[in-house]
Amino acid sequence: MIDGQETGSDSASDRDRRDVLTPGNRFLGRVVACDGTKVVIAAEAQNGETTLTELWSVGRLVSISVGTNRVVALVASMRTATSSWGEAANNVFLVDAELMGEVRMEAEGREIFSAGITRYPFIGAIAHRIRQADLRRIYDSGLPDSCAIGELTQDETIAATIHVPSMLSKHFAVLGSTGVGKSSSVSLLLRKAVEADPKLRVLILDPHNEFAAAFPDKAVTIDTDTLELPFWMMRLEEFAEVIFRGRPAAPEEYDVLREAIPEAKRAFRGGLDGALIRRQAERAGLTADTPVPYRMSDLLAQIDERIGRLEGRADKPALRALKTRLLAALDDPRYRFMFAAGTVEDSLQEILSRIFRLSGDGKPITAFQLAGIPGEVVNAVASVLCRMAFDIGLWSEGAVHVLVLCEEAHRYVPADAALGFLPTRQAIARIAKEGRKYGVSLGIVTQRPSELDQTILSQCSTVFAMRLANLRDQEIIRSAIPTSSSSTTTFLSAIGNGEAIAFGEAVAVPMRMRFTRLPPNRLPRPHQHGEEGWTAEGRPLDVNTIVARMRAVASPDITGFQQRYEAMSERATSEPPGILDRDASSGSQGFEPYSPSMLPGAGMPESRFGNPQADRFNALRRQILSTDSGPDRRPGGGTPRKG
Repeated sequence: MIDGQETGSDSASDRDRRDVLTPGNRFLGRVVACDGTKVVIAAEAQNGETTLTELWSVGRLVSISVGTNRVVALVASMRTATSSWGEAANNVFLVDAELMGEVRMEAEGREIFSAGITRYPFIGAIAHRIRQADLRRIYDSGLPDSCAIGELTQDETIAATIHVPSMLSKHFAVLGSTGVGKSSSVSLLLRKAVEADPKLRVLILDPHNEFAAAFPDKAVTIDTDTLELPFWMMRLEEFAEVIFRGRPAAPEEYDVLREAIPEAKRAFRGGLDGALIRRQAERAGLTADTPVPYRMSDLLAQIDERIGRLEGRADKPALRALKTRLLAALDDPRYRFMFAAGTVEDSLQEILSRIFRLSGDGKPITAFQLAGIPGEVVNAVASVLCRMAFDIGLWSEGAVHVLVLCEEAHRYVPADAALGFLPTRQAIARIAKEGRKYGVSLGIVTQRPSELDQTILSQCSTVFAMRLANLRDQEIIRSAIPTSSSSTTTFLSAIGNGEAIAFGEAVAVPMRMRFTRLPPNRLPRPHQHGEEGWTAEGRPLDVNTIVARMRAVASPDITGFQQRYEAMSERATSEPPGILDRDASSGSQGFEPYSPSMLPGAGMPESRFGNPQADRFNALRRQILSTDSGPDRRPGGGTPRKG
């Protein structure tokens, strides 16, 4: 029996060996050179056939038999030995491949893939097409919470999987030129992330207003019409960025703001009347950066008081300039999201819950549309949002996870330290460096990696590199990929739309994969354009609406008033004359004809319509301007001093 079994075993072994060496099956070539990172494989195409050469495409994985182990190598380049090709001859070609790892047998008989190599290929080792089972072992992380985001380019029957917790905890980046499918890929990744982590809340900084269409069932949209980000939530640097319209702040005016804003906050809390000792600690801890509400009228009153003082005449030009800047910002309709509230109240809890979806309600994603916000204010808004995202993760003690996705990230954290807004850079850098400790993640999306701060990019442990044509951008990716897989970047400029090279913590080994295509109703679209594209017939052109949006002026909605007026008119004409008749003796019934003067607030500026707080502010503003007008007026009001 033993002899028979041995004979049978030998026969099976010989048969397997013959199958391996069959050129038309899996045998491709033999190793002719090897060092610590690369091998050279020689093979022969008999009679000019190209059946086997098709298996040596750049970017494919091949297997090299070394005893019971199988070393995995990535094809980097290929060439013929004579730089020519004979149609009916036996053509010898050489293949350069990079060593990726090995599939080895464990003691318990289980085969696993390891990135390290215990036994290197020897001269003459057989190289052949990789087994499908080995491909699955290589790209299977074997970790829970892994999900499929597409399929391998080499074998579309094998899913491309990522480990979502690793991608989120150590940040990720999606890089690629315009039009390669970055936004669609990001939408897919975000869907997988919220499905894997129920505690996750996603904030998308969307400069093109395109992600709202990608998440109709999971996202709320915040645009210029629904945005509420009060000025008192900003730190001093962020508020100065708004007031000075993105230009460097004047030192004298900046110092005035630093001193006057805390006083305005104390005035909002009740001033100094009451128990003075009880308020000592509060005044000591109240600064211009404390997120406590205050009124702009109190801030202007503080500045006006300084203008009216007899001392400090050299400071009065700076004070008047600062007051003018504040009034200009208040009157600018583009800044309504900061100053539109009629009454100032402590609404920080409601604002945070709405922006960061703390209550959830089945919609954990917020698409924060930045296209309608003035360009000089975008950096300040991004700074506030990123700073609050980190604070929520820090003080929630793990109750909620926050992911901040920065589309066009090179705008906020450019490579040139002299560009951009320093508080925004600091807020994003803090998330990148410390966020994983508190459950705050960062997602970077950009088409120009070379223009992005490399410190921020280096903190992204998982990278999805899509097609990049720029050489500088390709060099950035090469410096980030491990040396043993550097050849994967050689075809970055030639991969197709929707394809990517994924590498980092979330994947077992660098892989070339194709993202799953989303259905049309889940694709990002700018301005809610349909899948039919730009050439289809859309809404009728309304030039008045275009001009109104350009000027950021919105007229009051009088639809409800008109409906009530028409209903009352019909009721009055159908009922007997009563006390509401304009002139009962003349027999005239009903109301006088409609005229615009009947509207509530007729004759008032549209931007101050129905706003008592604004009325009081306008009165104060007229008083201030009348006080400062005229060459003979003394600062702060009063009669001219006779000389």
